[in-house]
Amino acid sequence: MAAAAAAAADEAERSRGRRAALCFAAIAVLLGLPLWWRTTETYRAALPYAGIAALGRLPLQLSVPVSVVFAPGSVPADLPRQLPYRDVREEPVPVSSRSDVAARYEELYRGTTAREAAALGAATAREADAALHALQDASPGSLTVYVVPESSSLLPQGTDVYVGKHRSALLRAGQGLAALRARLQQLTRVMSLTATSIAAALADRVPDGQLGPDARRHLKSSLGYEITFSLLNPDPKSHDVDWDIEGAVGRYVQPVLDKLSVVANFSVDSQILYYAVLGVTPRFDKESSSFLLSAHSLPHVINPVEARLGSSAASLYPVLNFLLYVPERSHSPLYIQDKDGAPVPTNAFHSPRWGGIMIYNVEAPASPQASLPLHVDVDMVRVMEVFLAQLRLLFGISREELPPEFQVESPGNEGLADWELDRLLWAHTVENIATVATTLTSLAQLLDQISNIVIKDDVASEVYRAVASVQDAMAELAEGRLRSAFQASKEAVTSSERAFFDPSLLHLLYFPDDQKFAIYIPLFLPMAVPILLSLAKILREARQRKKEPSKMD
Repeated sequence: MAAAAAAAADEAERSRGRRAALCFAAIAVLLGLPLWWRTTETYRAALPYAGIAALGRLPLQLSVPVSVVFAPGSVPADLPRQLPYRDVREEPVPVSSRSDVAARYEELYRGTTAREAAALGAATAREADAALHALQDASPGSLTVYVVPESSSLLPQGTDVYVGKHRSALLRAGQGLAALRARLQQLTRVMSLTATSIAAALADRVPDGQLGPDARRHLKSSLGYEITFSLLNPDPKSHDVDWDIEGAVGRYVQPVLDKLSVVANFSVDSQILYYAVLGVTPRFDKESSSFLLSAHSLPHVINPVEARLGSSAASLYPVLNFLLYVPERSHSPLYIQDKDGAPVPTNAFHSPRWGGIMIYNVEAPASPQASLPLHVDVDMVRVMEVFLAQLRLLFGISREELPPEFQVESPGNEGLADWELDRLLWAHTVENIATVATTLTSLAQLLDQISNIVIKDDVASEVYRAVASVQDAMAELAEGRLRSAFQASKEAVTSSERAFFDPSLLHLLYFPDDQKFAIYIPLFLPMAVPILLSLAKILREARQRKKEPSKMD
């Protein structure tokens, strides 16, 4: 009786142990493992991968509103319809197989108003352009072409097209509509977007063989630029150089930067560097009694000088360096030669996406016994003419060769015409869209390859905002609203850069799977071994009970 009671108690104890082991195993599997998995998993917010992939194809339609206004006596006889009427002309822009770009010219043909007809009665084309500008409400990216009679004295003899400094042009009527359309096509390539400028904006997507030599020389689009004017005086014992850089910037540079403020933010500073010499020893020419810098030695001039500038190290934006170099007395006068060995008229050169250097020679004193240092007043007008021309080249605002019958009005103190600013906006808008597409595609590929990177909600929201802004920019371009398209593209660039450079995306902050298991196995193994052994024991006892024959009293 006592033995039976002991056996029953022992069986009850073993049953309780089995139930406890099963409970521990159930808690570990059903509660512990999901809780551990949930608390250690990488949070990854959803991203618009389909929208990012669509941006990579870059289907762009660039709409240019063009108004063709006929003065009395200039309407061709073979017009297809009576004025006013609209017409659409589409031209594909050959860029690359990865980018589908087309230009759409929405042309409105109409007659002049009474006030426009009065303005066209001015004595000169410049006066007419100024009077017509006061009557226009031309939006950025649009063009207005005024067609004047062939016998009009408004255009000088031999001039068939006058390009003003705003967004209008005067065109002498030709023989029929076909000649007029050919001249209009020629004019829009001058004043509006061109295949060359769009290809330069999409230089990263275009094969090298399809690009011209200057396609990669322009500054890349940026939200801001820093301009540094530096005076290099390697021989202060001989030359006491005085330059009114503050006044020159205010008179000549600031009007240009005010015009370019639509494109980006600009900051200007200046400095004087003493004992800063060129990294190349000039060659002395006995025939001209001067020192010469050949064209092949110019690239070696920049690196030693750049080490002294120190402006680009702490800058967030591209830095444009404009250097005025006053040669030391032992190397004066110093002149730059071109590739053919001829002296460069401006005695200056520019380096793409970097800046420019001008050599300013000081006249030797009339008397050898002149006291040193010589006081030198820099002619800032001559210097700023060179620097502003280099600034235009850096931004790609250089004018292409025009037919002899074209006359282009000088933009004056502003440095660039309104239509030149529009061309820059076209190029920067397209470049911004392409940059955002490349940035987001790279980010999507990175996040797809490295699954341990956390994608926070604010990063995902920046990506969504960038995709939406790019789509808005493309829609605005298709509608011909250049200014709003450019602003949307800038917002897209800002959002994409914030997402790409977010500190939480540094994958080195996260452990890969093998390191994760190496950390957690020492924690889980001591707890898992007793549970696994207990489960194994329960399985053995269950199998043993099945094999024992049934005992019947």
